[in-house]
Amino acid sequence: MNAAISMRSRKGLTGTVAADAGELKLRAYVIAGPALNASDLSFSVEKPGSFLVDFDVPQKNVRFQFMNTARILEKQLYMTYTHMTGENRTILDGTLLLDPTNKISANYVLDSRNLKLRYSYVHRGMATFEPCYDFGKNSWELAVSKTVFDGDVIRASYDKSRKVLDLGWLWKPSFNRDGKCKVSASFRLGEGLYMPTLTAESSWDFEM
Repeated sequence: MNAAISMRSRKGLTGTVAADAGELKLRAYVIAGPALNASDLSFSVEKPGSFLVDFDVPQKNVRFQFMNTARILEKQLYMTYTHMTGENRTILDGTLLLDPTNKISANYVLDSRNLKLRYSYVHRGMATFEPCYDFGKNSWELAVSKTVFDGDVIRASYDKSRKVLDLGWLWKPSFNRDGKCKVSASFRLGEGLYMPTLTAESSWDFEM
């Protein structure tokens, strides 16, 4: 059985407990804010690479997710079907691996104009460039990340429709190599000069 604890500013303390039952993974997730209640609790059952069922207790929402793979012209295609009962929404995701450094992804919400196309390029295994076009918003997004030092990752992304620039730094602390720490800042460029929204997050993983 594995457990993880993470702390995030403005959100409180979150905890996850996971256990293996043969090919299945059972997981419980809870958020401990100022007052712990059922609105912070969810359960999931997963068979990696096959399906996932997640139940959000307060929202009474069940999320069904089914995964599959196929080969098209000798290229690997990963497909995911997601349906959320509470929102009555269905999402289709697909990722085509062109080669080890290039891939194309698509995300589509059924019965809507919400279609996103994303291209990802990994340069020398250290930097990743991800331009994206959102047909629903008729707008583009761009994300760039780079691995530095001993596995630390710095990331920057820009959403043109929201005019939001996000910056983040993710690293593994020396006192807990199984955990991680993250600091991020969000700038709303369309609102002029002001203090950005800052978020700090840390997590610890351990076996029970």
